[in-house]
Amino acid sequence: MTEYTVEFVGTDETIEVSDTETILQPCLEEGIAQEYSCRVGMCLACSAKILEGEVTQPAARGLTDAEAEEFALTCMARPQSDLKLDRGKYPPSIEGDAESGGSTAAADDD
Repeated sequence: MTEYTVEFVGTDETIEVSDTETILQPCLEEGIAQEYSCRVGMCLACSAKILEGEVTQPAARGLTDAEAEEFALTCMARPQSDLKLDRGKYPPSIEGDAESGGSTAAADDD
C-alpha cells in the first residue's frame, strides 16, 4: 500500500490517500466538503480536474475515455501518484448540458 498526497488547489486542503482507497473516502473522514451523490461513478457530482498526477478509475462510467484522462471522479478515482485537483470542475460534456439548460446530476444538486 502506497500513500499519496492529494492537494486541492484554491484551498488549504491536502489529504493523504492510499492507492487502495478512493479520494472521496479520506475527504469524508477528514471533514472536507467534497461534493458527491451516487458514489458509483455516474452522476459526476464529485468531478475534479486533474492538474497534476495520475489516477486509476476503471469504474468511472460517467466519463468518456478522453474525459477520464483530464478529470477524476473522486468517488471512483484511486491515486497512482501525488495529485493536484481542482474540485468542482466538470468535463465539457456536462458543462455543455448545463449551459444549454439540459438536466444533469451536477446541475441539479442543491
